[in-house]
Amino acid sequence: MPRTILIVEDEHILREIMKDYLLNEGYEVLEASEGRQALSLFNEHEVELIILDIMLPELDGWSVCKRIRKVSNVPIIMLTARADEDDTLLGFELGADDYVTKPYSPPILLARAKRLLESRYIRDQKNDTLSGGGIRVHLPSRSVTVGGISCILTHTEFEILAYLMTNKGLIITREQLITKIWGYDFVGDDRTINSHIRNLRFKLGEHAKCIVTVVRSGYKFEEQP
Repeated sequence: MPRTILIVEDEHILREIMKDYLLNEGYEVLEASEGRQALSLFNEHEVELIILDIMLPELDGWSVCKRIRKVSNVPIIMLTARADEDDTLLGFELGADDYVTKPYSPPILLARAKRLLESRYIRDQKNDTLSGGGIRVHLPSRSVTVGGISCILTHTEFEILAYLMTNKGLIITREQLITKIWGYDFVGDDRTINSHIRNLRFKLGEHAKCIVTVVRSGYKFEEQP
């Protein structure tokens, strides 16, 4: 079945360009020109990725992202005309998985969308469950339980946790995390990584102690006594 992508963009020409690229790749496309319409479409359809502009009429992209994150970990790529670092960090803190600044290359945006979609489905079925420190990750369903209680993570938070748990006990550098989670063309810095790790630790609660910061090196997943 074709995967469905929701484009939320108030500029008609940009929306049509993105739509054409996605249709040519075999995706199904839903379109919204403002925030409330986007939420309605999301609630009515099974959406597998959202491309979300920040500057929208009535309900902005920040608000849309925040509301969706309350109920879903669907991958979200945020678009902005501002190259403001604080805006980027706010997007990540609200649960965005990637961030693209306008003007952008449609093929690059398409590549980022593909990467997010593929990482949701390509898993080693021989080892489909990770566990440790009271945390259990089921890779095929992308579900997480912490102390036996379901925990909703964003796409990126899930990928970071799964990567650290897959390499339990090993130090994972920030550069390795960036390459694994975002790819070589990622534009960001340590603050971006810090933001995602902070959000992940908050959701894991007392079990977050398993994610150990190794000063000047990176992070590792280590079960605590």
